[in-house]
Amino acid sequence: MNDLNDVARRQLKIKSGVVKRLFKEQALYRKEAEEQQKKLDKFIADGAESWDIKNGPAHHITQTRMMEEANKMIVDSANRLGKAAGELRDLINEGKKNPALVDDEELLKAEEILEEASA
Repeated sequence: MNDLNDVARRQLKIKSGVVKRLFKEQALYRKEAEEQQKKLDKFIADGAESWDIKNGPAHHITQTRMMEEANKMIVDSANRLGKAAGELRDLINEGKKNPALVDDEELLKAEEILEEASA
């Protein structure tokens, strides 16, 4: 039984790390998208027309594409975060059923990370 508890602790630690990393990754993509949107909004506010935005100087096209890519990555990271959070939630629920893990440090850390990522 002790080996199973060690395996469960290790899985909690791994899944917690994945959720934490994906949560940070999603925040970075959101920040990048906001910055790209601000740059594009400034370009538009400076009098650019839609033709200029789509066909204008290469750096403006790059800004638009970078913003689109960041938005795609937000969706992708949200999907991966949702999946990882669900897997972590399942592990936590299983851990709570095991008397040896109920007050385990890894279980408590996992709950905190899941709560933070779900907020």
